[in-house]
Amino acid sequence: MAREELTRLTGNVDDPECNQNDCPNLYRTKHGSIIVQGNASDAFTPPIGEGLVEIPEHVLREAFRALGW
Repeated sequence: MAREELTRLTGNVDDPECNQNDCPNLYRTKHGSIIVQGNASDAFTPPIGEGLVEIPEHVLREAFRALGW
C-alpha cells in the first residue's frame, strides 16, 4: 500500500519540524483501519509480525479530533 492511498489524520505537511513526512503520524486506510508512524520502541518483544512504535499523545489527540471522536 502506498502512502498516497492513505488519509493522513495528523501533522501539518508544511511544518518545518517534519521534513519529508518523518514525524509521528496516524493514517486511515480505505478499509477504515489505522496505520501508526512513530519511533521504534524496544519496551518489550512483540509477537512475530508485529512491531512497537512510540507516538506522542498530542498526535493521538489530533487524530481523534480529525475523526470526530
